[in-house]
Amino acid sequence: MDALLTLAGHGRSSLPLDVLAALTLLSIAPFVIVLSTSFVRIIVVLSLVRSAIGASSLPPNAVLTGLALILTFVIMTPTFERISHDALDPYAKGRISQHTFLERAAEPLRAFMLRQTKTKDITVFARIARRPPREEPAATPLTVLVPAFVVGELRNGFAIGVALYLPFVAIDLAVAAILMGLGMFMLSPPVISLPAKLLLFVLVDGWALVCDGVVASFR
Repeated sequence: MDALLTLAGHGRSSLPLDVLAALTLLSIAPFVIVLSTSFVRIIVVLSLVRSAIGASSLPPNAVLTGLALILTFVIMTPTFERISHDALDPYAKGRISQHTFLERAAEPLRAFMLRQTKTKDITVFARIARRPPREEPAATPLTVLVPAFVVGELRNGFAIGVALYLPFVAIDLAVAAILMGLGMFMLSPPVISLPAKLLLFVLVDGWALVCDGVVASFR
């Protein structure tokens, strides 16, 4: 990218190339947010909670996604601040090249992902990518680190979701047993269990507890 700046010596500006690079980064920004931040674990947990309650369409997907994005920005604020200080501000002032900007911007994300990723996941994808064995985690390329991070986030999200699922399963079983004991075979258990689960979730301030717990699960 530095070589493109030599165009200025011929009286041509590199601004169009900068704009093209910026548009490219903006186009892949959603994938970066999804694959290299806390968003994956949060949206999985929130979706499993909604499924456990039994209200398949409430809250709507837009609400869950918005809440997950807000929590993601809260968790990632220190990382984003470091990216802004080390990469974005110097690049905006013309002090560093685009290549240096990308390297500096990737380092805080790499540090965050390494804190959340288990060594065994990195080993699996390093073997898939045919990387040298016993490579230092700090030297792990993003092509290996990102999928290892995503797999770990999915596993953590499902683990938290299972723990949250159990109380609702217990309510379903209790309601079904009571209805069978009363001989009310024609009454569907979800008709009774859904209000009970909603009432319990509201009484314990469930959404606040879930958000607090999933945020606290990040290192």
